[in-house]
Amino acid sequence: MDLSRRAFLKAGTVGGSIALGLDVSEARAEMRDLKIARTTETRSTCPYCAVSCGVILHTLGDRAKNVTGSVVHVEGDPDHPINRGTLCPKGMAIKEDISHPGRLTAPRVRKPGSDTWEEISWDDAIARIARHVKDTRDRCFVEKNAKGQVVNRNPGMGMIGGCTDTNEFNFLQWKASVAFGVTYRDTQARV
Repeated sequence: MDLSRRAFLKAGTVGGSIALGLDVSEARAEMRDLKIARTTETRSTCPYCAVSCGVILHTLGDRAKNVTGSVVHVEGDPDHPINRGTLCPKGMAIKEDISHPGRLTAPRVRKPGSDTWEEISWDDAIARIARHVKDTRDRCFVEKNAKGQVVNRNPGMGMIGGCTDTNEFNFLQWKASVAFGVTYRDTQARV
């Protein structure tokens, strides 16, 4: 008798249970959907380093205007030319960073002499930043150097472009920093 693996399994099956004592009827009844079956795919860029790997975020939620979707899975984008679907450990942890209960979702400020942070509005945060930039520029601006040459620089500030900013954004940031007189500036695009 020629006994193949398939013939052995067919012969050993009696009413859904294998003669070896394994009952597979429960395993056959347990057909689960993938955890990403009802999710929305959103392609994005990993925010952690200058490599800018492509990621796919899978979110649950009906995409209504006032509904916040919850991220259930993050994976590398196989169609992305940089990482081709691979992610480092930091990139794989994006889901935990997004859903962490201690994640800051609003700007905060610690007033002079205080040991606690207070939540403020975005409008207030933008106004404070603008005021600090203007005050620093006014206080530190150097119109002429020691030789009397016009230099129009501001050595009291520095500007650094982020790793996942586009070249266009970094170029505009570079132009703005030149307008402020900032001499200490850099981007990972090396504009």
